[in-house]
Amino acid sequence: MKQTEIQAIGANQRIDKFVRKWLNEAPLSFIYRLFRKKDVKVNGHWVPIDYVVKVGDIVMVYITDAQIEEFNQPKPIIPGAFPHQIIYEDDNCLIVNKPKGLLVHGDSSEKRLTLANQVLSYLATKGATFDNGGYMPSPAHRLDRNTSGIVIFGKTLIAQQALEKLFHDRAGIIKSYLALVVGNVLKDGEIDMDLTKNSETNVVKVVKRGTGMRAITQYRIKERFQDFTLLEVIIKTGRTHQIRVHFSAIGHPLVGDRKYGQYDVNRDVLKRFDYEHQFLHAFQVEFGELGEPLASLSNKRFVAPLPSKEHQIIAQLRDSEQRSNPYDTSIED
Repeated sequence: MKQTEIQAIGANQRIDKFVRKWLNEAPLSFIYRLFRKKDVKVNGHWVPIDYVVKVGDIVMVYITDAQIEEFNQPKPIIPGAFPHQIIYEDDNCLIVNKPKGLLVHGDSSEKRLTLANQVLSYLATKGATFDNGGYMPSPAHRLDRNTSGIVIFGKTLIAQQALEKLFHDRAGIIKSYLALVVGNVLKDGEIDMDLTKNSETNVVKVVKRGTGMRAITQYRIKERFQDFTLLEVIIKTGRTHQIRVHFSAIGHPLVGDRKYGQYDVNRDVLKRFDYEHQFLHAFQVEFGELGEPLASLSNKRFVAPLPSKEHQIIAQLRDSEQRSNPYDTSIED
């Protein structure tokens, strides 16, 4: 059995989140098994998984010395300049532009090279210190590995909780994406379809209304090309793979999406543009009137420029359109 006392920096968070940070290298299945077996106690008593720890609480976890040595590892601090664009930073939050191919959080395939760890390294170079048992700056939301764009980190626990509430309630924040989809989308619209996820395969699919999680995606046309349409997308709910699955379901899958897209189109895109990711970029976030600790974000808008590769693809599509129709014979009234 191992125990630790809750300090001020680690207070006011759920016990499962505290244990996950304390045993930061443990698989989630191991963490949840501890709670199922009632191997986590606070002040000598079993507590539910959503118990909120307080300053002075004594957390006891029934694991071996070998397990604590394996699972309680310091976060890797990578020296050097932060490798990504910082869009905004204050004492409470950090907004960065994530590239494609980088995980926000670690998973079974990669635990070290993640955006979260790179942010911790950046903050450490500025003098911040971290304790696995306390609060560590964390992203308030996620992006898929192969989706680029805006990710917002809470630098304090109270800011993190406020940001998570914004994303959960979808009030006071609007996050917009740019998506290049297959085919000619005729008009602006909204997709309202229930989704369900297979936890074993990590595949999401559309299901009959009332049998899954409701998901709403709004979109408007930014630009049309011969075979593709560039859309601005706003999600009113935050479901896994929501944008990708919704557009696939209406016959306009994302360009380059290897899981929900069209194989023949993706093959041609790879050959034509040397591009093999889904064309999806979280390009903008807008905040409404906010109170503390996020008052500094009130009524502000932040933009993450489209990555150079995606910008190049759009430029090539425009050029191709102009070359196929060099003379504009339309007449405006």
